[in-house]
Amino acid sequence: MHTDTAMPWRGAVDPLDDDVALVRAAQQDRAAFAPLYRRYRHRVYAYLYTRLPHAEDAADLTQQVFVQALVALPRYRPDGPPFAGWLFRIARNAVVDHQRRQRRGAVTLERVPEDLHPPADQDMEAQVVQQEALAHLHATLGKLDPATRDLLLLRFLGQLTTAEVGAAIGTSPAAARKRLQRALQTLKEQYHEPLD
Repeated sequence: MHTDTAMPWRGAVDPLDDDVALVRAAQQDRAAFAPLYRRYRHRVYAYLYTRLPHAEDAADLTQQVFVQALVALPRYRPDGPPFAGWLFRIARNAVVDHQRRQRRGAVTLERVPEDLHPPADQDMEAQVVQQEALAHLHATLGKLDPATRDLLLLRFLGQLTTAEVGAAIGTSPAAARKRLQRALQTLKEQYHEPLD
């Protein structure tokens, strides 16, 4: 099915175009940054929460990311990388800096936000099966190298497009797409390997 991107259906707004308008407004008036903050705060927090050992650290760092973004906003070029990719690049750098300062080791991937947990209305057997599958997925993710794991976190917890992932990691959308495909293939292969 082909969709015409020139004429949005039912008045839908392309999120990238909407971001550009919001960024331009915020560059003119700092108070106009609030809609961008509301749009991305949960996604940034979810990403940081998986990378840090404490919810408080993730909350603090989320605020720091948005303060840094607000300070750097005058230098952001709307014709450059997508805003979400630019913002998550700030988040990635902030978490790396934080981890260096804290000298904390590995981050557990079991830190998935509550709203991403399976629904409680499933029957007990389904819950057990799903918990085992999630545990296996977490164990498999834990075996991946940090760069591959970070790509998957950006794409799925950060809910970034491949272009935004590319901007976040400093590469082209095509290179990000290729790296994501390899990361997913590696995850799939390791997930299907027998457990030790």
